[in-house]
Amino acid sequence: MLRSMETLLGYHLDAKDDRLGRCKDFLFDDRDWVVRYMVADTHRWLPGGRNVLISPISLGIPHEEEKAIPVKLNVDQIKDSPPLEENRPISREYELRLFQYYGYGFYWMGNGLWGTHPHPGPLVDTQALDEQEGRTEEREYHLRSASEIDGYSIRALDDNLGHVDDILVDDVSWQIQYLVINTRNWLPGGKRIVVPRQAVAELSWPQQLVKIDRTEDQIKAGIEYEPDRLADPNYEARLEQASRKAA
Repeated sequence: MLRSMETLLGYHLDAKDDRLGRCKDFLFDDRDWVVRYMVADTHRWLPGGRNVLISPISLGIPHEEEKAIPVKLNVDQIKDSPPLEENRPISREYELRLFQYYGYGFYWMGNGLWGTHPHPGPLVDTQALDEQEGRTEEREYHLRSASEIDGYSIRALDDNLGHVDDILVDDVSWQIQYLVINTRNWLPGGKRIVVPRQAVAELSWPQQLVKIDRTEDQIKAGIEYEPDRLADPNYEARLEQASRKAA
C-alpha cells in the first residue's frame, strides 16, 4: 500500500512494551529511492531522550486510525542503541555498529533493494548477518532527509512548474514510488499531480531542485493526487498504468 510520508510524520511509535516517541523524519537513499531509516524523536519519552535511527526492518505496517507505527523492538533495545551524532552525516561505520547491535543482515550486501531481497523483512534473521561475516564489498550509498526535499522546485523539460508537496512510499518495500507535485503557485487553476520517481532526471540538493524528464503538458496531464484514495487498489492501479504509459 502507498503511504504519504508527510502524513506519517508525527505518528506515535509503539514499541513492544511501551510508546517511545514520534516519527520525526525519514532518511532515504537518493540512488535507489528507498527509505533506509526512520528518525525517531524520543526526547519526551525516554530518560536522556535523543533522536534514534530505526530501520524499516523493525517497522510494522502503520495504523492510520491510531496514527501510530509499530516498532518490533522493546524500549530498552532502542534506548541502548549506538548513539547518533547529531547534525553529522551517517557513516558506514555507524551503520555497521547499528546493524551489528540489532543482529540484522546488511542491506548494502547484494543487488536487491535490501541485500538480496526486495523488502527488509528477511534481514531481521540473525543468520543473515552471520552469512555475511568477512565480506567487505559494499555499494555506494547516499542518505538524505525526506523532509528536506519538501518544497523543492520542479523543473520540467520546457519550464519550471511547481514544487514537491509530498512523497509516496510503499509500506512493504519502503521504496519511494511517486512524488506529488503542487502546481498551484505556478499555474492558474493548478493542482497536485502524482509523478513516478522514474521520471526524476536529477535531484540537485545544492539548488533545491528536482528535474523531471517530462514536458509541462505531460505533467499537467498526469493523475491528480487524492490522498483519501491511497488505500484504494483501483487508484493505485491507475497510477501504475499512467506510469507505464508515460515511460
